[in-house]
Amino acid sequence: MKTTRNIAIVVAAGSGSRMGGELPKQFQKLGDKPIVVHSLELFEKSPLIDEVVLVVSSDYLVYASQSIVDYYNFDKVRKITSGGKTRQESVLAGLTACPRGIDLVAIHDAARPFLTSFMLEQVMQKASETGAAILAVPAKDSIKMGENGIIVKSLKRDTIWIAQTPQVFRFDGILDAHQRVEASRNDATDDSELYEQYIGQVSLVMGSYNNFKITMPADFILAQEIQRGLNA
Repeated sequence: MKTTRNIAIVVAAGSGSRMGGELPKQFQKLGDKPIVVHSLELFEKSPLIDEVVLVVSSDYLVYASQSIVDYYNFDKVRKITSGGKTRQESVLAGLTACPRGIDLVAIHDAARPFLTSFMLEQVMQKASETGAAILAVPAKDSIKMGENGIIVKSLKRDTIWIAQTPQVFRFDGILDAHQRVEASRNDATDDSELYEQYIGQVSLVMGSYNNFKITMPADFILAQEIQRGLNA
């Protein structure tokens, strides 16, 4: 019997300007439903997640409430909160909106619609064992560090992993890390970097190359092809 209390934070506060369109990308339809709904449906059905906090731009609070949460009957979405100017600020807003007594928090990008129950189970299990775990995939291409158009260093491909979400942490640890980085005004590329910097090690769990973030129009075309394949 599950005795822990776990929450998912779905970060959907970005403007999605690189995608174009009247709505931010996370609210544009992939198949027959908005991109964000794909992830919310998975968390809604998962026995591992007790509650969901949805973080959106302040301009879309009413839209998210009426056209996403109410329309699709998401009972687990107990809180919709406004994000900040950066993803880091939006995640902290989501963490701050969480109730007390949370064990694990899964932080997920709304624009990654192809998370599966199996991946969620694996990363949640690893985080429960180690305190922090993220989904990631090995780099397929050669990786170069460059400055001013010149290669500075070639990195070993077999040591390079591409971070994905959800990233799962013990709640108190990641909240502490975000509060400390806010006070120091440092920036980080993702939540695991903050956890590494202030709290401790983060475990890697194999994700999927399909679990990519829709950012550019070409990503959306690929996502449509994957969705058609899933529905076939």
